Amino acid sequence: MVTVAPPHPWAYALRLPHDPRAVRVARMTVRAVLGGHGRQDALEAVELLTSELVTNAYRHTGGPASLRLTCLSDGRLRVGVWDSHPHIPAPFDGPPGDRGALVPAGAESGRGLRIVTEYADSWGGWALGDGVLGRSAGKLLWFEVGGRRGAG
Repeated sequence: MVTVAPPHPWAYALRLPHDPRAVRVARMTVRAVLGGHGRQDALEAVELLTSELVTNAYRHTGGPASLRLTCLSDGRLRVGVWDSHPHIPAPFDGPPGDRGALVPAGAESGRGLRIVTEYADSWGGWALGDGVLGRSAGKLLWFEVGGRRGAG
């Protein structure tokens, strides 16, 4: 019987400027990191979902964002995107994993985060409380894919 040890946990962080090219930089970073760690099995899902969260941060804030890509000890991949705006959008404002209502077909926005809820194994969001001078420290939206059963 062959025993497979779980991968060693690792994490990468990237600060992104408020620039439309940041989405492309985030996708390229995801490709490089997952390729370097032999996680091509999750590449398409993680790249797409990361792109959606970074796009959301760019479109709805006026400041920088941060991307954190982590491989957990059980093989799951967790991606978190921080931005400076405290509002947690639906469906991330509900309990983790709550699919929420469908975005209407003619809606001008909201489809990107809906994609995240459809393809990620789990997701959520947190407001980060008070920062400097009583201002909000922003929010963190995150998702997870993969693990022992494979990519989401």
